[in-house]
Amino acid sequence: MRERDIEDYLVKRVKAMGGEVRKVQWIGRNGAPDRLVMLPPKFVRDAGDVLIYEGLAVWVELKAPGKKPETHQLREHERMRALGQRVEVIDSLEGVEALLS
Repeated sequence: MRERDIEDYLVKRVKAMGGEVRKVQWIGRNGAPDRLVMLPPKFVRDAGDVLIYEGLAVWVELKAPGKKPETHQLREHERMRALGQRVEVIDSLEGVEALLS
């Protein structure tokens, strides 16, 4: 299986859930994730008279099965996480399912 196969599966599953996947190009920033997964809002809790709905945005770095992020990618992922961003590295169809469950 190739990275492209995992990407195609991710896009198919996210769209089936009503979400979107964007391929991102970063100018002047090496190592940043190259996909943004956006899932539609869902009911989270009832805050008195107000229903709270939350969407989900996740930065995703896709890899071929068994491949790991390079050092510069890990560094950038940690910078993003320190700023409150969710960053996931996925190298399998099971990883896609775990993200979307």
